[in-house]
Amino acid sequence: MNNLERMKKFHQAKWNEPIIYELSTPGERAVLVPGPCCDCVSTDEALGTLPAGMVRKERANLPEIAQLQLVRHYNHLSQENIGVDGNIDIGQGTCTMKYNPKINDRLAGQPKVADMHPLQPDETAQGILEVFYKTGELFKEISGLDVFSMQPGGGSHGVLALASIVRAYWRDKGEEDKRDEIITTLFSHPADCAVPIVKGYKVTIIPPDEEGYPDIEAFKAALSDRTAAIFFTNPEDTGIFNVRIKEFTRLAHEKGALCCYDQANANGLLGITRTAEANFDMSFFNLHKTFGAPHGCGGPATGMVAARKELRPYLPVPLVEYSPEKGYYLDFDLPKSCGKIKSFWGVAPVVVKAYSWIMALGADGLREVSRVAILNNNYCMKKILAIRGASISFPNHPSRIEQARYSWQQLKEETGFGTADVQRCCADFGTHYWSSHEPFVIPEPFTIEPSESYSKQDIDDYTAVLAEISRMCYEEPEAVKHAPVNSTVHHIDHDYFDDPAKYAITWRAYNKKYTGYFEPKKG
Repeated sequence: MNNLERMKKFHQAKWNEPIIYELSTPGERAVLVPGPCCDCVSTDEALGTLPAGMVRKERANLPEIAQLQLVRHYNHLSQENIGVDGNIDIGQGTCTMKYNPKINDRLAGQPKVADMHPLQPDETAQGILEVFYKTGELFKEISGLDVFSMQPGGGSHGVLALASIVRAYWRDKGEEDKRDEIITTLFSHPADCAVPIVKGYKVTIIPPDEEGYPDIEAFKAALSDRTAAIFFTNPEDTGIFNVRIKEFTRLAHEKGALCCYDQANANGLLGITRTAEANFDMSFFNLHKTFGAPHGCGGPATGMVAARKELRPYLPVPLVEYSPEKGYYLDFDLPKSCGKIKSFWGVAPVVVKAYSWIMALGADGLREVSRVAILNNNYCMKKILAIRGASISFPNHPSRIEQARYSWQQLKEETGFGTADVQRCCADFGTHYWSSHEPFVIPEPFTIEPSESYSKQDIDDYTAVLAEISRMCYEEPEAVKHAPVNSTVHHIDHDYFDDPAKYAITWRAYNKKYTGYFEPKKG
């Protein structure tokens, strides 16, 4: 049996698993917490040591469940998911899915890391502070920049840190009110537009030219003495690397603006080109994803910020520093800082995993990661463009870096099926598929990113699935209409996502609207 035939026989477990609160039975316990070791302190005395505002008047509303039922519950949920350990997930384009070494999870989970408390005195936390500091030292080589903060808890959070530094910088220069504009590009990450707006900036978006590069003339027209900063992703999610990036930063600097580099797509750049050489003042990197820590799916993660030394006074506090006299320590003495971006220092386990990954690979290994990621992507691109109905964005641009954004526009025109239909079918093969950030700019888009982790066989198998779905669209339309049939969920009722009266994002809201597993309350 070839792999495509094997994947066509995929069938996912379906448990109709209740929410854990619906499994709750009063009195059941998964773990019996030991009581006090002696009678030296009464309950009232212990509670008396807490601030009055922190003492509960009612018991916490937690589910009560026995250990065996708890294990079954979470096993059932895990079996209703698709993930990197069981499936080919290169269809999660622009998410930089890759193998995350299990040994690094063991390192981050050992008691020396897991039992640390962020309020411990510096002198008792020298090991983890050293990991933070040395990770920054590694990024001096990777980025060419000088100072670092690992406080942001994700990529978009890293953009928030950059925008906060920009505002603190111009406030210090006395130009906060004058410098109130940000410039970004259409295919930069959405956070590069959204976050500056949250910070109160007017944002101008530069469209692409015919080759997919940001339009240089539109950029020149947008620049002014009001420009506070530019926020550019490079390569963008089209997989196109802007080879004229230094021209953009030169023009921005001539207007006095700061240049912020979104390096969330750096998986094809490691050891090949650096932030400093593109003349950016700041950037953020995803220690999750790019540097081998698990994705995080909105956190906990680390969107590490790097900057030139001139911008050190404006970085989030505290910074991790070292001196022979103090050892490793937290430096809070930054009176011009943009403030705290996240509680404590950041997400320590992610930093440990990324540090371990970088140290295991070394400089040559990082360069090999990028070379293989680029090779994989361009091989994958050749396979996809041979599939009936598929095309690529900006076809005048022949090669891509680590990902590419494609289109099913021809498939849609010829069969009536588009990217959402292909997505439904992918679930029947036990694999992943992602289209694009909305609103769609490329018609019927899909984005594939086969990072360095995937073998030629994985890419061949995944593209064979896409080719099979294309064939089905042309030859078996009824099968496509009813897909997915082998997944946990079949046709999804979009009413639940679109109707505020139906969706519930908290347990409390769910209780108000439903009596059981999506059974509407009567009356």
